[in-house]
Formats: sequence, structure tokens, C-alpha cells
Amino acid sequence: QVQLVESGGGLVQPGGSLRLSCTASGISFKFYTMGWYRQAPGKQRELVATITYTGSTNYAESAKGRFTISRDNAVNTVYLQMNSLKPEDTAVYYCRTEGTIYWGQGTQVTVSS
Repeated sequence: QVQLVESGGGLVQPGGSLRLSCTASGISFKFYTMGWYRQAPGKQRELVATITYTGSTNYAESAKGRFTISRDNAVNTVYLQMNSLKPEDTAVYYCRTEGTIYWGQGTQVTVSS
């Protein structure tokens, strides 16, 4: 059974930082490209960043320069380091496998003073 479990969300003030984690089980994690997506209230789910099994990364324009995606294949985990957070980053953040699609349950990030 495939499971993707996100953690690390929460409430943070504008300008603050959070690190999200997504730990996978039931898949050969090191062979998957992994992605982070987000969905804000009333909006469609959108791509934030991806990382291939070789470590190549890709970012949405909104994430460039502020967010960093990384992975640790030894612990089947992908991370999203988010810095300089803005209120418009408020959303539920999901991790996803690319290719054969599996989704995590999501973690809420709220940026507010």
C-alpha cells in the first residue's frame, strides 16, 4: 500500500519560514520524481516544485528564489524549505509522485500576522 505522509505545516508570520516533509512508503522512492503542489481556498491545485530522481529541480515562478525542494532517498523523504513566506502562500500543500500518481493527504500552511 502506497502512503505519502506530509508534515511541517502550521501558522507562520509573513517573512517567516517553514520546512515541509513528505515521507513515502510502499514505493521505490529513489526512482520517482517527486512534486509539491498547493491549493488555496477557491483556487485550483497548482504545482510548486518538482525534483527528479537525479536531483534536478523545477520551480513555479511564485516559488523561485524563496522555496527549495530537496530529497533524502535514504529515508524516503522529500522536503520543501519555504522562506520569506507571504500571505498568498497560504494553502494546503500536497506531495505527489510523478508518473504513476499518488497523493499525500496535505498539510495546511497559513501565513498571517
